[in-house]
Amino acid sequence: MKTFVRISLLGLGIILGLCIVAAMKPDSFRVERSIAIDAPPASIFPLVNDLREYTRWSPYESRDPAMQRSFSAVTTGKGANYAWSGNKHVGTGRMQITDSRPGQQVLIQLDFESPMEAHNSVVFSLVPTGSGTTVSWAMEGPMPFISRLFSIFMDFDTMVGTDFATGLAKLKTLAETPQHAAPLQ
Repeated sequence: MKTFVRISLLGLGIILGLCIVAAMKPDSFRVERSIAIDAPPASIFPLVNDLREYTRWSPYESRDPAMQRSFSAVTTGKGANYAWSGNKHVGTGRMQITDSRPGQQVLIQLDFESPMEAHNSVVFSLVPTGSGTTVSWAMEGPMPFISRLFSIFMDFDTMVGTDFATGLAKLKTLAETPQHAAPLQ
């Protein structure tokens, strides 16, 4: 009986300790990655401002070849919408461009329904650098307690940041190809 009580108290202490650590973590997150692309902002901007273009470079698109996609009538600029439903690797959700500044920035509201509900903000920033452009992909949002608890065991910044780096590398390859030397029409 004493062994059971000791094990129970130890288990309770571990759970309590994990909850305390999770409660001390920040209640919001930000993940950001950047890449230098040898192309002007005007030729990169259409690739992040048109939601249909994401199918060509987003790292999430290849994770479920059977993913169901739907686009609003307008796919570029403020008010454009894209929704998807897929396997456990991509989940279900939608994104809407909330602001679009040609050659500079695209802001997106990203809402996940599954595998876990989340409401985040995404920003693509394009900054001219000599003959090229530095493109940054950032996401931020609230970090509920359960997410903070999971973050004790997995590094959200590394996990999502790796995806962003992969997507930016694909974007770079696409933007640096000759057919994208001028803005898309």
